[in-house]
Amino acid sequence: MTENDQSDGRNEGHKHGDDYEKGSLTLTGSIAMGTGVMIGAGIFALTGQVAELAGGLFPVAFIAAALVVAFSAYSYIKVCNAYPSAGGIAMILKKAYGPGVMTAGCSLLMYFSMVINESLVARTFGTYTMRIFGEGSDSWLVPALGVGLIVAAFIVNLLGNQVIGGLSKITAIVKIVGIAVFAATGLWVSGLSFDTLTGDGASSDAQGGITGFLAAVALSILAYKGFTTITNSGDEIKEPKKNVGRSIIFSLLICTGLYLLVTLAVAGNLSVNEIIAARDSSLAEAARPAVGQWGEWLTIGLAIIATISGIIASMFAVSRMLAMLTDMDLVPHRHFGMSGRIQKHTLLYTAVIALALTIFFDLGRIASLGAIFYIVMDMAIHWGVFKYLRTELDAKAWVLLTSLVLDAVVLGAFLYLKLTTDPLVVGVGLGAMALIFGLEAIFIARKNSKKKHSDDD
Repeated sequence: MTENDQSDGRNEGHKHGDDYEKGSLTLTGSIAMGTGVMIGAGIFALTGQVAELAGGLFPVAFIAAALVVAFSAYSYIKVCNAYPSAGGIAMILKKAYGPGVMTAGCSLLMYFSMVINESLVARTFGTYTMRIFGEGSDSWLVPALGVGLIVAAFIVNLLGNQVIGGLSKITAIVKIVGIAVFAATGLWVSGLSFDTLTGDGASSDAQGGITGFLAAVALSILAYKGFTTITNSGDEIKEPKKNVGRSIIFSLLICTGLYLLVTLAVAGNLSVNEIIAARDSSLAEAARPAVGQWGEWLTIGLAIIATISGIIASMFAVSRMLAMLTDMDLVPHRHFGMSGRIQKHTLLYTAVIALALTIFFDLGRIASLGAIFYIVMDMAIHWGVFKYLRTELDAKAWVLLTSLVLDAVVLGAFLYLKLTTDPLVVGVGLGAMALIFGLEAIFIARKNSKKKHSDDD
C-alpha cells in the first residue's frame, strides 16, 4: 500500500467539509456514540419478533447474534486499525475491491439498510406512543407519527453537529440507565423465574426449531449493527489505531449485557404467546405485570426517548455516508436546484426514502429487509478482507472464514423461512439488490467511458 493510498484512506469523505475534526472524539465519546445508535429501535421493536421465531429461546438468540457480530467486528477492526478513515464501510470495500461495482453496490446496501433502520425506528416510535392511548400497531396513526418523527429529525440535523452530539451523549446515558433499571426491576419482580425459557415451545405460536432459531439470530443482528457507525468516525477518534477497535468491543459488550438482562426480564414476566401478541411493543407489555401502569408508561417514555435520539443520530450518519459515496464518485448526484453542502442534499434524499418505507411497510417487513441487506454487505466485507487484504493486515484466515460461514448460515435460514411465510419481502429484497447493482454497473460503465474519451482527447 503506497503512502498516497494511505492518505486517500484517511481523507475519504472529507472533501465537502462535513465538520470533520481530527482527534475530536474521545474513547468514551465514541463508545457512547456506538451504544447510542445500537440501543434504539432494536431491543424495543425486535424482542417480540425474535420471540415469534425462536420461541422461549429468544434471549439465547440475542446472545448468539452477539457472537456472530463479535466475529464480524474482526474484519472492521483490522481494516480500521490500519487505515482509520471517515469513509467507514465504503473505505473498507474500496480497499478490498477497488472503486468498482462491488464497492458501490455493497456500500449502497449498507446505506439502504441504515435508512430501513430509520423506518424501523420511526414505526417503533409510533407504536409505543399509541400505547398511551390504548391503540395497537395497526392504527393509521403509527406511520403518521413515524413520518412526523422523520421530519423532526431532518430539521434537527439541519441545525448542525453540535446539537446532535450534545443530544446523543445525554440520551445515551438516559437509555442505558433506563433500560438497566427496567431489566433489574423486571428480574426482581419475576423472582428470577424463567419458565418461558424452559417451557414447551410446541405449545406456543412461535416458529421454533433450528430454522426458527437461526432466523431469529439473523434478525437479532440488527440490534447490534450500529457498531459500524464507529468505523465512520475514523481518525476523528483520538489514537484511532488503538481506540476504534476498543470502542467497537466495549460498545458490543455493553449492549450484549443490557440485551441479555432485558430479554430475561421479559421472559420472566410474559409467556411466549403474550410476547408475540404484543410483538411490536413487548417491553411495555412486560412492564405492566412487573410494576403496573406507571411502569408501562415509563417504559413507553424510555422507548420514545430512545427512538427519537436514535433516528436523529442515524440520519446524520446515513446522510454523511451517502455524501462520502458521492465524494468517492461511486454514486451519481443531482442538486435539483438545491444550494449548500452535499450532505444537506443527501440528508433530504435520506429523509424522503425513510418516509416512503415508513408509510408502506410494517415493522416486520422493514426489519426483514434491513437484515437481508446488512448481512449480504457484511459477507462482502469478510470475503474482501480474506481474499485481498488478509496478508497486508495480518488477519487470521480462520476468523474471517468463520464470520463468513456464520453470516451465510443465519441468512440462509432467514431467507428459507421468509420464502415459506412471506415470499413478498424476499422478492422485494432480492429485486432491490439486483436493481442497485444493475444501476451501479451502468453508472460506472458510463463514468469509465467518459474518462476514457477524456484521456483520449
